[in-house]
Amino acid sequence: MADATAWVSFFSPIPSPSFLYFHQPLLATASEGTATEAENEPMVLAAVLLSLIVIFFASKLGGEICARINLPPVLGELVGGVIVGISALNLLVFPEASADSTSSLIMNFLQSTAGLTPEAANSVFGTQSEIISVLAELGVVILLFEIGLESDLQELIRVGPQAAVVAVVGVVAPFSAGTAGLVYLFNVPVVPAIFAGAALTATSIGITAKVLAEIGRLSSKEGQIIIGAAVLDDVLGIIILAVVASLAKTGEIVITNVIYLIISAGVFLVGSILLGRFLSPYFVSLVKEMKTRGQVLVTAITFALILSYVAAAIGLEAILGAFAAGLILAETDKRRELEEQVIPLADVLTPIFFVVVGAKTDLSVLDPTVPSNREGLVLAIFLIVVAIIGKVVTGFTVFGQPGINRLAIGVGMIPRGEVGLVFAGVGAASGALSEATEAAIIVMVILTTFIAPPLLRLVFQESESEATLEQTGVFEGASQGAAPVEPGVNPQEASKKAEMPQETRQDD
Repeated sequence: MADATAWVSFFSPIPSPSFLYFHQPLLATASEGTATEAENEPMVLAAVLLSLIVIFFASKLGGEICARINLPPVLGELVGGVIVGISALNLLVFPEASADSTSSLIMNFLQSTAGLTPEAANSVFGTQSEIISVLAELGVVILLFEIGLESDLQELIRVGPQAAVVAVVGVVAPFSAGTAGLVYLFNVPVVPAIFAGAALTATSIGITAKVLAEIGRLSSKEGQIIIGAAVLDDVLGIIILAVVASLAKTGEIVITNVIYLIISAGVFLVGSILLGRFLSPYFVSLVKEMKTRGQVLVTAITFALILSYVAAAIGLEAILGAFAAGLILAETDKRRELEEQVIPLADVLTPIFFVVVGAKTDLSVLDPTVPSNREGLVLAIFLIVVAIIGKVVTGFTVFGQPGINRLAIGVGMIPRGEVGLVFAGVGAASGALSEATEAAIIVMVILTTFIAPPLLRLVFQESESEATLEQTGVFEGASQGAAPVEPGVNPQEASKKAEMPQETRQDD
């Protein structure tokens, strides 16, 4: 400080203004910080690139293995994330798991090859984690936009009453059973029990929708009811989360916040769909007038991002906005063209979301040899039973749909996924959850997320098998490919007639 001011005074005949004495060190510090950030920028990019390489490798390897053993590829992406994440290889770790740069093999690799200092490594690690998390959120936004495009708005409206019943039962049943059981059977304090019960209400629309799309059941009646109920579950889950978070912080529920969330969710979903249907002709006209490449995709994604932003800005989930945008644009004559162009984008971004969900999952809470985990495992067993039964029963509340696969609807509501982890994270951050209760919630989220995809495929396959058996029972000889025989017709003559060319049979 003294040397610097003497240097200034020597070269300046005019005394230096007094503010230089105070601001010069601050400016120097700011310059040093800017220089450090500039030096770290290439390393941040390198860390992100390495992370994406790990993510895409894990997602494709896991997905291919599961596809070859007749399991949903999304399950392979989740398992691949677990393997490269905090539970196994530590290639992809995040600060949320109480990890730092020393826990990441990617950061250790960069330190050994690029000569990063520990301080610089921590800075790069934090920035890299944020970027990957944002890309994961973009992935689920694009996924829900794609699901909205593949959904039928008229069908969703038609099954709306059934979806609403499924959603409400899927919230009330597990919440009440879980909260009451923890309080009266395990003597858990009321606030932690409410948090755990609230975590049971969630449904991961992203995971369920991806599995339904993979098995070709997204546009079925069961698929539309599941998607509609999952969307409503998401809205109800946000409201419940806001209520229990307020309860944990202040000890009381702010009714005005609850009313605001309910009204804003309803107004947003209904209003965006109505306004979007009014504006969709202008969207088509705009696209037709554009001459640049990618006009359909870029314009549609921009519209989806606008609705996602509005949803996030009013306290809802951004994925609801993306889903609403997909529903709206599915009503236009650009639907098929847009679906074809969105699929490659979804193939790139969506796996990031599922691998990140798996990577953030800490399986160490399942280790029974750790004494602190045992209480959590006991609570987890109870929560898992309630989580499964509380959602499966929702399928049997569907009314007015003869022949529908009610078990598939209930199973489709089981996975909690990232939504359940959000409840656990908020509860832990607020200090409301004990280590045992937090561990129990995490175990419940892990198992319901992993068992739902294969179960969903299994129940749909069983329904197809039953339908096939019924058909083969009606048509004698159908298994050999023979045509049904009419009464009073000789089977040999019928077989010869079936082998004739169509023109000959028509002449006969």
